Amino acid sequence: METITIDGVNLFLSHPDELKYDWVGQTELLDQVLAAWLVLDKEDLPLNPRLTGKPGVGKTTLAYAAAKRLGRPVYMFQATMDTRPEDLIITPVIGELGHIRYMASPLVTAMIRGGICILDEGNRMSEKSWASLAPLLDNRRYVESVVAAIKIQAHPDFRFCATMNDDASTFELPEYIHSRIQPQIFIDFPEPDEERVILRRNLPFSNEAILEYIVEFLKLAHAAGERYTVRDGINLGRYALKLLGEHKNPSHKEILKVLDLAVRMILGDDALDYLHGAAILL
Repeated sequence: METITIDGVNLFLSHPDELKYDWVGQTELLDQVLAAWLVLDKEDLPLNPRLTGKPGVGKTTLAYAAAKRLGRPVYMFQATMDTRPEDLIITPVIGELGHIRYMASPLVTAMIRGGICILDEGNRMSEKSWASLAPLLDNRRYVESVVAAIKIQAHPDFRFCATMNDDASTFELPEYIHSRIQPQIFIDFPEPDEERVILRRNLPFSNEAILEYIVEFLKLAHAAGERYTVRDGINLGRYALKLLGEHKNPSHKEILKVLDLAVRMILGDDALDYLHGAAILL
């Protein structure tokens, strides 16, 4: 594990995240994130975009894909309602021989390495935790660790992005935090052709008939205002294929049977209307 010494305190750094995330379609959203991170002049500062949308529409995938475009290490931090300020910055742990080791969070590691931090589902953590990031997200660009008694300045190449779900299980953030995580980039459902490509990339071992049923299912669900996303579609397809097992050439009747069961077990009986609607259309 890499270490670095700041003001006499030895910090153990986190590892970057290497994931197989690939953004499909809606290239304007990718451009919007990259534009927020662009620095035009030595007096300029990067912005801290906030990606919002329903769970499962691809907010984290978009942030990760944009970060990889910059060719820098990417560090992800999963926020929860239990996230404490010290979790975001530096955590003390007991090391060998009973000595205290100071562990830099993924966010602080990104600050030191000039990487990119994605704070995932940021509005699941409390205002108290967000407050510890306030100086990092304005022109001061630093954090202070009470635990290690040090101040850490962000590398000029450091970039930050937060994803936030649009649902009732999240905290309402105060205005002084909202004003620091701008612009807000809203992510909606992809177009059917884009959802087909996403499904194909995530389920390359699927036959086309199953994918077409799921694309039609999602199209009907979106039109009805349902919250089902392409992530749900991937889960439906993956489970239906597992139910088919080694059966490589199922009939449409057999496909509908396993999709029916997959929909019931993953999304519930209320979602069956959209599968039945897809069956009529196909």
